[in-house]
Amino acid sequence: MSVIDNPFVGPAPPEIPLTDAPLVRVIAQVRFPEILAIEQREFVAPFQEAIRSKYPVLRQEQTQGVLVGPGGISPVKAKTAWRFSDLEKQWRVSLTPEFVALETTKYTSRSDFISRLRDVLGAFDDRVEPKLVDRLGIRYIDRITGQAVDDISTLVRPEIGGISGTLLAAHVVHALSETMFELDGARFVARWGRLEPGKTIDPSAIEPTDEKSWILDLDMFSATAVSFTVDQVVEDARRYAEQIHKFFRWAVKDDFLRRYGGKL
Repeated sequence: MSVIDNPFVGPAPPEIPLTDAPLVRVIAQVRFPEILAIEQREFVAPFQEAIRSKYPVLRQEQTQGVLVGPGGISPVKAKTAWRFSDLEKQWRVSLTPEFVALETTKYTSRSDFISRLRDVLGAFDDRVEPKLVDRLGIRYIDRITGQAVDDISTLVRPEIGGISGTLLAAHVVHALSETMFELDGARFVARWGRLEPGKTIDPSAIEPTDEKSWILDLDMFSATAVSFTVDQVVEDARRYAEQIHKFFRWAVKDDFLRRYGGKL
């Protein structure tokens, strides 16, 4: 296969389905100026009805935040989060007064994910009528466990393997790297490294595991406020997902793809 020298230029390579993909979660989130009416059941009901055929299970949660100021940390008023999921708990839509998100632990393809995102955002636009997007983010999280952690130097590029790909790896308990790039007005954050059993860097997205693990966490986002239009948000999300795929293909070797069921 051709080698990708720079993941930030050129077209995205084709997706190679992995029958045993280590992709544990994919998230798309759209943040907007606070809409207080989303706290109300009656206001959210039409949105629920629009997506209920795919996400029939609704759970209401209260999220507690904190405010950091000169006087220290103080709690802020809890806000309602509406969680809509499928029966298998593999797909979830979250709606709060400040964001709408789609996430999955059963990712199959970019086209499927983007199509579902379009459906969710279309229902959101019709029922809630947002005016602005404050932030759009797409995030892909891969995690490998078991023997693959010890074989990391054969699975990823040396730039990504880092100290975990050296003779010192036998003594490594925790090693995490993070790099932020700027691309056409957006930011791209790449995190990778080894985690000890029972640890996570983000409890909301990466559940702890009882065994050692190695993660590749790729997040692309824009925090520039723009008018909300479904077509533009979806197009930007697709573009971000493609860029994340380009970086992923740059980061991993063909042995990684083969190990997880890819046919080259």
